[in-house]
This record gives sequence, structure tokens and C-alpha cells, in this order.
Amino acid sequence: MRTRDFDYELPPERIAQHPAPRGESRLLVLDREGPERHARVRDLPALLRPGDLLVLNDTRVIPARLFGRRPGGAPIEILLTSKAGDREWDTLVKPGRRARPGTVIALDEHLSAEVIEKEEAGRHRLRFSEPIEPHLERLGHMPLPPYIQRSDEAEDRERYQTVWARHPGAIAAPTAGLHFSHALLDDLAAAGIERATVTLHVGLGTFKPVTVETLDEHRMESERWEVTEATAAALHQTRARGGRVVAVGTTVVRTLESAALAGGGTVQPGSGATELFITPGFAFRAVDVLLTNFHLPQSTLLMLVSAFAGRERVLAAYAEAIREEYRFYSYGDAMLLERG
Repeated sequence: MRTRDFDYELPPERIAQHPAPRGESRLLVLDREGPERHARVRDLPALLRPGDLLVLNDTRVIPARLFGRRPGGAPIEILLTSKAGDREWDTLVKPGRRARPGTVIALDEHLSAEVIEKEEAGRHRLRFSEPIEPHLERLGHMPLPPYIQRSDEAEDRERYQTVWARHPGAIAAPTAGLHFSHALLDDLAAAGIERATVTLHVGLGTFKPVTVETLDEHRMESERWEVTEATAAALHQTRARGGRVVAVGTTVVRTLESAALAGGGTVQPGSGATELFITPGFAFRAVDVLLTNFHLPQSTLLMLVSAFAGRERVLAAYAEAIREEYRFYSYGDAMLLERG
């Protein structure tokens, strides 16, 4: 398939710049049959079924955006992408053209980072003067995506994080999970909907743009995942009682489907790295229902959703959401889709 087959036009004013209160975002419901329905995320206890299993990604976003200065005082921005050693990180640096190997970037009067490798597209490996992790809460900023055209604010420290976030390592939020409050989780439990967690540390693999003409030319970047024994057991029990597996977000889909592939067709406990690129024609083994936000045109996330529910159905639903003035992207509204 061609990348342009997943294009659509979005008015800029439809891109959410701030989040709605948890649970209050709009929800476009796309059943296997029938027209779209309009609801709210808070309606999920009535939209799901007793015996369903809600699967959540418990990764925690780190304050991965840093600001420093090159020799001479010019400002420079660093986005941590993955840890490469005790003091070394792979990063995106902007502007990266002048950050050559040997360049020392000052972060404050005591902490600095040296460029030790430089690759294409702003990618650099940095060696910090001491481990950076203890300094992130003080120096780091939440890595809001570039279409949120404002600086991060104090609210984002809490709001660009799920209420169940546990394991630090993501450089972007699993945004479908941002809609949930503790009260909504309690309402879901009271409705007989169980939950389990997986971990996928959201990185460049999720958000790397597709720049090639056809999908089979694109290569995903690796992201780490883990499925615990308790979660694998919950999945098997859900199947045995006839319940549905409801993935909260595309990162949960990629985790469960990667685990199913590794387990010969069924999800087994384990961990690993995934480069799974889900496109139309993919044979889903683990997920029945998907809760997800609205995604960028020509993105791997829109391709995954199209594989799950059908490209034409999904693009028609996107057109309906635009007409109905839904809010899009990370801080926007959501969709609930049954597998097509």
C-alpha cells in the first residue's frame, strides 16, 4: 500500500493544545456494524461488557527534554531517546548541525554533556558528566509533541502521564490512557470489567514519520516491551470465559501482538524488543477492541488503526470526527473500535 492512502486534511484548530478533564473527552464509537455513535470516555463502563479485560500500558514518561548551551552561549535542545550506557544516551539534538563530536553542551554550572557520535537527522550520542537521571526532575521538561505549540507547563507534569504510570522510560505518553481517572477505573471495575498491565516504553518507533512512498519500505525503530505472568494469565482467563481483550492504545496493541508472535500465536509472559509494523492485512491474535486517540495523517499509528478496523471505515470516521469538531492528537478526543 502507498503512504498517501492514509492521508487526510485536518484544520489546525482541531489540534488540542490542552487536555480536557480526565474522562470528559468525547468518544467516537465505531462498532463492527452500524453507524458511528457519539459518547464520552466516562461512558466506557456502559459501552464495554462484564468479563472484558482492559489492558493498560504502565510506562512512565520521563522529563526527557533538556535545554543547554554550546560553547559560545548558543542555545541547544536535547531530547533523550534511549539509554546507551551508565552516562550515555542516544538523543535528538536541535540544532544538530553544529553539535559535532567533541562539542560540550553545558546544562547548568555543574552538569554537561559531550557529543561522542553524530548521525543523520539530528541523532547524537551524548556522554553526560554524571548520570542524568537524578537531575531530570530539576532540569528536564515534559516532551510534548511539536504540534502542541506551547511550552510545557506545570500541569503537564501530571496530565501528560497516566494515573497508573509506574515504570520510567517513555519519551511520549501512551495517550489513550490519559483519559482515565481513578474514579473511572473504579466505575469500570464495578461494572465487571477487569484490567491488566503491560509495559512498552514509547520511543521513536511509535512516532517516527513515514517518509517512503510505500509501506513495505518503512522500518520501525525498536521499542522495549514486557508482559508479566499475571497479565498473560488474565488474558487466557478472559478468552476462556468468552470476554474481550480491550487494548488502551496502540502501544498495548503492539505489545500484545508482539508477545503473541513470540509465543507462537498466544500471549506468553516475557519481554523483548519489537519492531512490529502493523498495516492492513495483519492477522490480529490478541486484541478484540481498541481505545485510541486520533492520529496524524500518514502515520504508523493511523496505519495500525486502519489495519484493526478497516482503512475506509477509519478514514470515514475521521471525516465524521472533523465535521463534528472533535479534538485531535495527544490531548484530544478518542475512538472506541471493534476489530473489523
